[in-house]
Formats: sequence, C-alpha cells, structure tokens
Amino acid sequence: MALMDMISFGRTDLHVSRMVLGTWVTGGWAWGGADDEASHRAILRSLELGVNFIDTAPVYGFGKSEEVVGQALKEWGRRDTVVVATKCGLEWDEKERIRRNSRPDRIRSEVEASLARLGVERIDLYQIHWPDTQTPFEDSMEAMKRLQEEGKIRWIGLSNFSPEQVRPCLETGPVHSLQPPYNLFERGAEAEILPFCLEHEVATLVYGGLCRGLLTGKFKGNEAFPRGDLRRGDPKFKPDRFKHYVKAVGELGRMAASYGKTPAQFALRWALQQPGVTCVIAGARTPAQAEDNTGVSGWMISDDDLKKISAIVARHVPTPVGPEFMAPRVEPA
Repeated sequence: MALMDMISFGRTDLHVSRMVLGTWVTGGWAWGGADDEASHRAILRSLELGVNFIDTAPVYGFGKSEEVVGQALKEWGRRDTVVVATKCGLEWDEKERIRRNSRPDRIRSEVEASLARLGVERIDLYQIHWPDTQTPFEDSMEAMKRLQEEGKIRWIGLSNFSPEQVRPCLETGPVHSLQPPYNLFERGAEAEILPFCLEHEVATLVYGGLCRGLLTGKFKGNEAFPRGDLRRGDPKFKPDRFKHYVKAVGELGRMAASYGKTPAQFALRWALQQPGVTCVIAGARTPAQAEDNTGVSGWMISDDDLKKISAIVARHVPTPVGPEFMAPRVEPA
C-alpha cells in the first residue's frame, strides 16, 4: 500500500491526507441505512492506512454519524493524529424535516452538541453546512470567530456556498476552506468556485467524488433504489440516463485497469489532479471500501489520459442533467 498523499491545508497549520473519509453514509440517513459496527471498522481501517482527515455533520443520521465517529476516535486513542471536520447550520424536527438555520444562537448550541457527540475538546474544522439567506452571513461569521477565540474550533469553513456568498463572509473573518460538490460527472465547480478558491487561497475538500456510487463501476444501469435513498430523485439514476453513465464508467474502468486501479480509485485520482482541489471526500461503509479509497495515493494519471477521460464523458453524457447535488429536501430558513 502506497503512503498516503499529504498536503498543507490552505492557510491553516493542518497537514492532512488528500483523501478525506466522508461519513454521510455512516449516519444511514438518505442512504438506506448503515451498519454501525461496519462503519466503526471502516473508520479505524482508514486511520490505519494513513487517512487522517474525517468529515462529518450533525444532520448525517441526526447525530448518529458524529457519535460513531466519536466512538472510533475513542478506540483509536490518538486524538492529535486525526483532523476532525464537522458542520453546523441545519436543524431538524421530530419528523426529520430539515431547514437551514445559521443564527448565532443555533451555531452556539450546535457546537456544544457536536463536541459532546464526538467526545473531543475542540473541532479542527467547523463549517457552515448550507448558506442561510435569512441570517446575515456577517452574523454567522461573527459567531464562528467567537468559537475560534474561545478555543472550541480551530479553523472556519463553508460548505455549498457560491463565490458571491463567500465574499461577505471573507469581509467579516477568515474563511479557511470551502466544500463544494465535484466529480467527473458534476463539474460545475470548475466555472467559478475552484478558480475563486485558488485566487483567495481557500482550501477545498470536494464531496461527491464518486457521484453517489455511480463512478465505482458497481452498477449495471437497471438498479432500483429503495425509499429513503437519495438516488431515487437523482436524474442520473433514471432509466433514460442511467445506462449512458454506466457506459461511460465502463470505458473509464478499462482505462483504470491499465493503471492497475479500480474505477473508484481512478475517479478520485482524477479529482485530485484538477486545479483548485486540495482534498477529495469519499465515504466507506466497510473496511474493504476504506482500503479501496486509499488506493488513490502514490500515482498519477497522465496528461494524455486526462484528455481522453474528458472525451469519454463528453461522448456518453454530452449534456449535464439535474442539479449538481441531489439531497433530501432541505427547507430554507
């Protein structure tokens, strides 16, 4: 197993693995459930293989993901070797209806709950999960700065913000990272977000690197997804589009095999080689998936093959379909 690729994370003092373990699937919500024991072992296996960066959020399973991560951190025992990122700014009711809320009092209550679930004294990277346009961004940033001054968080990040929404945040305080969706099939971040982050020295940890499993090569194009699985609402997984994407993945898989890599490793490596990408997030349900994810390190895709990859995608899926990110309904504040 190659040593994990590491990088300085923007203007912070964090030295992180370029592969980030994402834990949305760990919470089970929107992914058809999760096996807590398998998730626990997947986290520990990732850490054993050199991944030192874990991204989670309270809304992932309504506290469950943070709890599972906290239990794994406790067993791991070396807190100072792991960079823990979580989020704030979403709230839910007893019917699991979610809405955005980044008011200062909400951020304050969320950080305390996250610290308790994670079992840590300080969060390394604290991110506002979605922009709450009903709360002045300056107010939310002032709350984040206070948490930083109090030592409850180390660095401040944003998730799913556009450059226009990041700018007023930058006027109030430092923004150390941005988390946008980005993968071979969803490349909207290339237009403005990634160039903006390069210009302003904002680190990125892109999510959806495997396009909700589509880039793993495990689908045939005729699968159906159960209620509660977000892929039921994603146009890419509808019958008229699904097989086109699967054909593209088939070609990409053959190219990946020439490198001795899986389609998932190839897709994640592609993302890491794009300008403006600092780190890429990928989830893991099992230790085996964690092992596959870490195979992204220690090698490069050639420039010629990067061009061929773009041609393959354009040939099979010439026009993007649907929003960049398909999620269960999140109400505005």
